[in-house]
Amino acid sequence: MNLTLRIWRQTGPDTEGAMTTYEVTDVSPDMSFLEMLDTLNEDLILRGEEPVAFDHDCREGICGACGMVINGNAHGPERTTTCQLHMRQFEDGDVIDIEPWRAAAFPVVKDLVVDRSAFDRIIGSGGYVTAPTGSAPEAHATPVPKAAADTAFEHAECIGCGACVAACPNGSAMLFTSAKVVHLNTLPQGGPERESRVLDMVDTMDDEGFGGCTNTGMCTTVCPKGIPMSSITTMNREYLRALRKGV
Repeated sequence: MNLTLRIWRQTGPDTEGAMTTYEVTDVSPDMSFLEMLDTLNEDLILRGEEPVAFDHDCREGICGACGMVINGNAHGPERTTTCQLHMRQFEDGDVIDIEPWRAAAFPVVKDLVVDRSAFDRIIGSGGYVTAPTGSAPEAHATPVPKAAADTAFEHAECIGCGACVAACPNGSAMLFTSAKVVHLNTLPQGGPERESRVLDMVDTMDDEGFGGCTNTGMCTTVCPKGIPMSSITTMNREYLRALRKGV
C-alpha cells in the first residue's frame, strides 16, 4: 500500500506545532501501525531529517504507552491499542491523520509523545494497599467472593493508556480513576483505605486538571480493555459513601 500521513510535529512543550505531510510506500497490510511508523522514521533518518517521536514499549497491548489519535479516533479505527492495530485496517491511497492525545492534563512533550505522569500521581494518592504483606500469603488465607474477584480482575485490566481521556469531549479521567478505585475497593485487602482511597484519588484527579464527567460514554467505546461505564457509577457511590462517613 501507498499512504499519505499527516502527522503532528512539535519540537517541544513550549513550541508551536503543525501537521506535516509524509508519503510512505510499499506498506504491508501485515505491518502493525507502529512498524509502519518505524518504516517512515528509517526513511527520514536516511534523508537526514528528524524522526517522528512516539511512545512505545511492549508492543503487545499491555503497557499502554503507545497511544495516539488516528483519524480522529483514540488508537484508531479498531478497539485495540495502537501497537495492535494493523495496516490491513486501511486501504491503498488512504490519508491518515496522526495526532497526540489532546487533553490539558496531557501536555505534549514532543511530536506524538505526551506527559501522562498525571496518572501516576492519581495512583500515588491512593492506588495501593498499605497493609504489610510480607511474603506471598497462602492462596486461601483471605477468602474473596467470586463476584468480587471477577469485578476486581475486570477493572485491574486497565493499562492506563489514556484513550479514555483523549476520547472524552471534557478530557475526563473518570474511567481510569474509577478502574483503579473499584479494583482495590472491591477486594477485602483494600478495605482499610476504602474511604480515603476514593476521596484522595478523585481530589488528585481534579487537581491535575482533568475535566468533569458528563456521561457521554465515549471513554468506554475506545477503551482497549473494555472497562465498563458502570465503573464510574460505582466510584461515584464509593465517593458519596466516604463523604457520609466523614473520612
